[in-house]
Amino acid sequence: MKKLSIVLLILVAVVGFAFAEGSKEAKVLKLSEVHVDGYPTTMADLEFARLVEEKTQGRVKIEVYSNGTLYGEETGAIEAMQIGDCAFARVSASPVANYVPALNAIQLPYLYVSADHMWKVLNSEVGQGMLDAVEASGSGLIGLCWYDSGSRNFYTTTSVKSPADLKGLKIRMQNNTMMCRLVELMGGTPVTGIGPNEIYGALTQGVIDGAENNWPTYYSKGDYEAAKFFCLDAHTRVPEILLGSAAALKKAGITDKDIAIIKECAKKTQEYEIAQWKAMEDTAEKAVRANGNTIYTPSAAEMKQFQDAMAPIYAEYGKGYEDIIAKIQAMGK
Repeated sequence: MKKLSIVLLILVAVVGFAFAEGSKEAKVLKLSEVHVDGYPTTMADLEFARLVEEKTQGRVKIEVYSNGTLYGEETGAIEAMQIGDCAFARVSASPVANYVPALNAIQLPYLYVSADHMWKVLNSEVGQGMLDAVEASGSGLIGLCWYDSGSRNFYTTTSVKSPADLKGLKIRMQNNTMMCRLVELMGGTPVTGIGPNEIYGALTQGVIDGAENNWPTYYSKGDYEAAKFFCLDAHTRVPEILLGSAAALKKAGITDKDIAIIKECAKKTQEYEIAQWKAMEDTAEKAVRANGNTIYTPSAAEMKQFQDAMAPIYAEYGKGYEDIIAKIQAMGK
């Protein structure tokens, strides 16, 4: 009888412990996304959230805030992550380069010959090295994985076929010194501080004469209705980065085990996002062309003018990264 009582006590203790463990509330973390629902990166964010909840068995849940509802600009999300107010954000590599200058080496103008070339680089030790550099930068940011964002091209309210056509134009740019320099070297005036959701209004009000981005953004934000000229110069292929916040993860008490799972889940969403990107890119291009917009592909001579204008950027921002740049260029041959 005494033995039975002891067994019962043990069973009660075990069941009670299991119940207590199962009843612990999930750690809920926020992810900021400036793009709309249905956009490739937003879809990848949701897939990331799904995988994390599944792989952590519900210990960690991620709430995705799309369309800039949490932070209207990516720079705002990055700043919030640094102080632990936001756990994750999908941002362009461009503003992150302000904290990790080495990132400028993988987004120099006219560096890649194609999307395949860029992914060959990002999936190599060069790309992983850059993600590692983010975490080691002291910025409090964690580089989780890369996402596709196509090539960035100029779209304007007047025709642009060569650098000379950008002279005197006010062009909305990302908050990145190298990208601003790009426009300055072509004679234009870079304008920062305008969020992705504010570009259409700035165009229609004459605050800016143009902006630059990829096919899906040009289409999904409605900018193609305000800026009818799209120049396919593909001046940069700036990848997106899914970032984590060291401070936010620590504040939420996320264990090292679950941080490892989070990193693993992020990597798994990369191919998913690339596939979604290609599908939307095709859809956006067809819709814009059907709208009657003027789409211009620069000639070889005009492309050389664009490329030649960038020599000062390679000298300034490529300094110290000559070996990486040479390795990237070699991968495209």
